[in-house]
Amino acid sequence: MNMKKGKQGTPFKDLIYKVLIFIGAVALIVYFLPRDGKFNYQFDMNRPWRYGQLIATFDFPIYKEKQVIKTEQDSVLTNHFHPYFQKNKDISINAIEKFKEDYHSHLKDRLPSSLYHAYIQKTLQNIYDVGIIPTEDMKYLLKDSVKTIMISEDKLATGKETSKLYTVRTAYEALIKGDSVHFKSEKLKACDLNNYITPNLNFEQERTETAKEELLSGLSLTRGAVLSGQKIIDRGEIVDQKTYNILESLKIESTKRSESVSQKHQILIGQVIFVAIMMLTFMLYIELFRKDFYERKRSLTLLFLIVIFYCIMTALIEDNFLSVYTIPYAMLPIIISVFLDSRTAIVAHTTTILICSIVVSHPHEFILLQFVAGMVAIFSLRELSQRSQLIKSAFVITISYAMVFLALELISESDLSKINIGMYTYFAINGILLLFTYPLLFLLEKTFGFTSNVTLVELSNINNSLLRKMSEVAPGTFQHSMQMANLATEAAMHIGANSQLVRTGALYHDIGKSENPAFFTENQSGGINPHDRLTYEQSAEIVINHVYDGIKLADKNNIPNAVKDFITTHHGKGKTKYFYISWMNEHPGEKPDDAKFTYPGPNPFTKETAILMMADSVEAASRSLPEYTEETISHLVEKIIDTQVEEGYFKECPITFQDIATIKAVFKEKLKIIYHTRISYPELKK
Repeated sequence: MNMKKGKQGTPFKDLIYKVLIFIGAVALIVYFLPRDGKFNYQFDMNRPWRYGQLIATFDFPIYKEKQVIKTEQDSVLTNHFHPYFQKNKDISINAIEKFKEDYHSHLKDRLPSSLYHAYIQKTLQNIYDVGIIPTEDMKYLLKDSVKTIMISEDKLATGKETSKLYTVRTAYEALIKGDSVHFKSEKLKACDLNNYITPNLNFEQERTETAKEELLSGLSLTRGAVLSGQKIIDRGEIVDQKTYNILESLKIESTKRSESVSQKHQILIGQVIFVAIMMLTFMLYIELFRKDFYERKRSLTLLFLIVIFYCIMTALIEDNFLSVYTIPYAMLPIIISVFLDSRTAIVAHTTTILICSIVVSHPHEFILLQFVAGMVAIFSLRELSQRSQLIKSAFVITISYAMVFLALELISESDLSKINIGMYTYFAINGILLLFTYPLLFLLEKTFGFTSNVTLVELSNINNSLLRKMSEVAPGTFQHSMQMANLATEAAMHIGANSQLVRTGALYHDIGKSENPAFFTENQSGGINPHDRLTYEQSAEIVINHVYDGIKLADKNNIPNAVKDFITTHHGKGKTKYFYISWMNEHPGEKPDDAKFTYPGPNPFTKETAILMMADSVEAASRSLPEYTEETISHLVEKIIDTQVEEGYFKECPITFQDIATIKAVFKEKLKIIYHTRISYPELKK
């Protein structure tokens, strides 16, 4: 079994991967960014202009206010707009013919004389000549105060006053009551004259709309123009009605210009350059200051995927007119600080919000709110180990959003009644979505192979099956691991290492001893030592095998790689010195087979694994001291750690001499407390 940490690949393959992930990130982000131009100025009527001097860079017209345009349009439509109706001659001809037929068949007997027949026919003809309009159409005409309509007949259109038109009801009344002196209405009603009254004016939708558009197109939507190079407004000047109209006109024209193909290409090029610069800067930070993340593909991939995800989400939500403030941006620094570190979290968060700011409507406000929320997230959740911490952090982040936005509102808004209450609802939704960080951490942990503090805390529970088994079958080893965990954790806290990782690693570093506990002195009792019946090579092999056995148990119980590293490195590539020296003493002048007495390694490669190696050796050796004084403890600690340094165990890990000096001081202090002799209590004299 190879215990060495595998390399990440050849430099060329790593370079290709980094180039591809960079190009892929820029391409994905830019693909989802909107291409429409943004007018990046915020202004309000009767408020000071907050930006520098604004000069027109192109000629543009000054558009009238919407209310003015609407008033003019309403006036034109009221006074000059005439809807078009088509007169259908066939309807009048058919109606009169039908009346004639009915008169000769059965109506003749109901009427006193033929004069009635002549009157009805003539009146019907006059009514149809004027025009019968559908009742619903008449209602709309009256509602819109249309005084005149255009009636098309034989390709000619003539105006007709609306008040003179007939509906089915008024046409019937005109027949019945048109000449009440000479013709009795009772006789006329008996003829069911409504059967001969049908609307003959049909509304011409298309022609009417065309006429309406032609009429409105004649109205001017502008009043004057601004020339290129002309000053519009300067910092501190009040935005009056005239300036407000000019700024609104500039906003409209800027948006129109951005819709052209050439302008879209220009925006695309700008977006590519901007996103590429931001992502390149982010990569340079990782390479210069977090080389370990830069060289690990999973770390680099996680960082880029999170940045890409938030940029795409911002583009999609902003483009669909939803609020970007419902997106839990603070989740980004929380995830990165949990799996990587807080400095990288700040840089990644800043990079993300700067890219997203070119999408949102109010970038200045957006950057301020998200930057503060990100900083609060990092400060409030430095080490996530309990669900309650995340709930508290989400609450604090929501409050920070609300407070910063309120401050901005108070600065820019004089009328408190105009404060945007809806924004606080978005902040509340944001806080609720932040709670989903906990399950998301679990998914990312399993996907990318990271180990969070939450997992480490769960593994540190001594009721865990592996630890419980070790406490039962190898109680001496368990006590050694517990004692070592306290030593290593304290040292890690003093040099800024991951104390929870060290503690968990200390508890599991010797789990392999639970396979053959009797072969380790801390578990032996009654003076029986099974090594007495074995050769030195056999004894060394059994002792060395506790590393291999530990890895097998860890793999079987799904222990994370970060914890397994402590199993493989706590002896490094050192030797089983007791058996090695004993063999040499019995075989003077002979050369031993070093491989049989050497642990597989590797040597420690992180601060945490280095601390554990020191703590393991110091704690084990301290049990053999003949007396526990400040001098003996100090001499032991100095001797063991200096020997490890001299033998080169820490050449591959980023630990400094200052860190080692601090660790020594912590070990000395802790061991003095552990082995401090208690005072003897006096017995009561009788």
